[in-house]
Amino acid sequence: MKTPSARPRTRRALDHSLLVLGAGALATGLGALTLAPGVSAASSHREAPLIAGDPRADNTDVYAFTSPDRSDTVTLVANWIPFEEPNGGPNFYAFADDARYHIKIDNTGDGRPDVTYTWRFRNIVRDDANQFLYNTGPVRTLNDPNLNFRQVYDLTVTDHGRTRTLLHDAPVAPSRVGPASMPDYASLRDQAVRNAPGGAKAFAGQADDPFFADLRVFDLLYGGNLSEVGQDTLAGYNVNSVALQIPKKDLALRGNPGRNPVVGIWSTTERRGVNVTDSRAKDTDGGWRQVSRLGNPLVNEVVVPLKYKDAFNSISPDQDRTVQPVVDKVYDPILPKLIQKVYGIPAPKTPRDDLAEIYLTGICKACGPIQADLNAHSLNKDANPGQLVPAEELRLNMAVAPTAKPQRLGVLAGDLAGFPNGRRLTDDVIDISLQAVEGAAQTGKLVPALAAGDKVNANDLPFGARFPYLALPHTKAVNSPSTGAKRSSVLHPDNAVAIGGLGALLLGTGGFRVWRRRAAKV
Repeated sequence: MKTPSARPRTRRALDHSLLVLGAGALATGLGALTLAPGVSAASSHREAPLIAGDPRADNTDVYAFTSPDRSDTVTLVANWIPFEEPNGGPNFYAFADDARYHIKIDNTGDGRPDVTYTWRFRNIVRDDANQFLYNTGPVRTLNDPNLNFRQVYDLTVTDHGRTRTLLHDAPVAPSRVGPASMPDYASLRDQAVRNAPGGAKAFAGQADDPFFADLRVFDLLYGGNLSEVGQDTLAGYNVNSVALQIPKKDLALRGNPGRNPVVGIWSTTERRGVNVTDSRAKDTDGGWRQVSRLGNPLVNEVVVPLKYKDAFNSISPDQDRTVQPVVDKVYDPILPKLIQKVYGIPAPKTPRDDLAEIYLTGICKACGPIQADLNAHSLNKDANPGQLVPAEELRLNMAVAPTAKPQRLGVLAGDLAGFPNGRRLTDDVIDISLQAVEGAAQTGKLVPALAAGDKVNANDLPFGARFPYLALPHTKAVNSPSTGAKRSSVLHPDNAVAIGGLGALLLGTGGFRVWRRRAAKV
């Protein structure tokens, strides 16, 4: 039975609820506004002014390592198109059909490619007159009629001037549109792995970006006080990858990896009719121009001065030694001076012969101060000393066996199978490079003040146990609440303002009702 005092108690309970909910929502909104990180526009992938405007030609990373499950082979991976938002339809992400993509191998040490693998892509559209969609229904095979846009590629190898076709019209794994469109993307990935002559395997298609780092390193080295760390800027983004698994004998000088285990690797992109500032390439092949180049990670980002970045992208490693301003920055780098200015850590003495070993000659006892015979071309027994030149390449000693427990700091942690001896997907190249420029490779000791690095120690997704090892592409938007490193919807400034506004409204309504009730009693 309703009593006369029941209604006032109900009103008091409602007023109390409004005050509590309002205060909570207002606090949540203000807290989110306070805690939300700023939107980062920095990127290590778009490293030079000209290539930043041509993402389909932009090399992002190169990897080279002895295959952990096929130790007689080497796996090569090269990536393009940085910062692919997974939901970026309707056209999604395709390799350029008017470019040439290369992975190049130097086994003699002269800075020139002895073996070149080349990919050329071709677009196939089933219905471009009556459809705008990438796919028109669920896609279960690479030839599925529902896949409206497809790509295929030819893979060739050029070995000392002779070119052979390894694969013709091989299918590309499509962009991963989403679970409704591609309910079993892993199966599509498997269908895109192809056997090539001589025991090789090949793959081309979309993948998770395996590079992991907190790119707020470019905000005056993690905010100037190491406060801007721990967020993987690349988490949630995809790239387009090509991968090869090649018998070591196909890469080694004279086909003998036992006597000649060291190779240098880099990737390039060429476009027809494009000329990059200060290019030295001669037009000997129908107008193709090199517009992007990548060997060791972070070299063009943090070693090469801004003025020379585009030129660096246009030249071959055998020309590196002729660009004196760039060579000078290897021996007297910018970054240690910046670290000294920001953090007060004394820069190592110059000239930096240790960095020249890592980037230009490879590491050997006779090459410089790092006391190890690891990956210099001079270690090849059939190398001609008169041909050896300093050149920026990712060098790999194929004789170093893969380890069952890779260390993220690679050689710095005593794991000789990791960077800078080649580069594995799990190698933490940001932290390794930061320690290397501070002299750790020479002293054998990590710099304590920077030992924690960027606190991003692994990729956001696990890598596979078999070729091509890359993680599957993401499907969720990078600003999705469930995407690891991205802010939650509550932390988005727009949502935070709305929540705070709702809180203020509830708080005001509750307060007014309390005031009116008390005034009525007076």
